[in-house]
Amino acid sequence: MSDATLDDRGRLTLPKELRERYGDRDHIVELYDGIELVPVADDPLDALRDEFDDVEKTADGLRDEACRSTLDEAGR
Repeated sequence: MSDATLDDRGRLTLPKELRERYGDRDHIVELYDGIELVPVADDPLDALRDEFDDVEKTADGLRDEACRSTLDEAGR
């Protein structure tokens, strides 16, 4: 765990080892008890392709499955 403080202009500087590990672009997500920094990939489309590389269904198939699952959970 690392500590970081805001400077007098409200800027937050992350430690070098964290910037090297996660990159220098982040989304700031506001939570009920704080904030979370979520790294943004240099190429978000490539990151998505890598994440779903092993999925064998098409986007339409995944969408249909999600709709059926949602309707089942709703009791329809």
